Amino acid sequence: MSSNSLTETLWASIADVFSKIRAHPFVVGLTDGSLDKDAFRFYVIQDAHYLREYARALNLLAARAPSEQDILMFSQHAAGAIEVERALHEGFFRDFGLSEEEVVKTPMAPTNRAYTSYLLAVCHGGSFAEALGAVLPCYWIYWEVGKALIDQGSPDPLYERWIETYGGEEFAAIVRAVLALTDRVGGGLSGREAERVGEHFLTTSRYEWMFWDMGYRKEKWPL
Repeated sequence: MSSNSLTETLWASIADVFSKIRAHPFVVGLTDGSLDKDAFRFYVIQDAHYLREYARALNLLAARAPSEQDILMFSQHAAGAIEVERALHEGFFRDFGLSEEEVVKTPMAPTNRAYTSYLLAVCHGGSFAEALGAVLPCYWIYWEVGKALIDQGSPDPLYERWIETYGGEEFAAIVRAVLALTDRVGGGLSGREAERVGEHFLTTSRYEWMFWDMGYRKEKWPL
């Protein structure tokens, strides 16, 4: 580890990944309105499945958190993944004429299954710091994408609603709190444990790119 904070080191490690996320046609299509509606529909259904499993991962993190305040924070974030963002998705589902039953019956795409399985494995089997490194990209990358897109906006009201959710100050405050905790935890890590945190952070950052790509391709199981 260098003299940089843990979050500085982690973000520097995914500069190329984030650049590719920003350039992905799914993300670009949100701002210029060119994204195929069927791709966005596919994405929001898969994201609903993802957030259910992400909430499980955050609850595991809460159970192992170092202080009462951290327990409370991750417990609230787990509830938010189900309640607050589900409200956003349900608005999209109404726009698409999708029933809750249709969403529940839609199977998880391969990338979604792999990503959430990895998250839960790390949160079950790794240290608290490793689990934090694994869940962090979902917070941080969505915030950075939202910030990058919010000034551009979108000609499509559906996509504008998505951009405003992740580029807004309410979500920013949530992410800043997790980043501050990451740096507090990072100050007490050994070199090897910091490396493991970095490995998980890089892996799930790659999964974030794969998730956008999964939505764009409307990914199906090959067999």
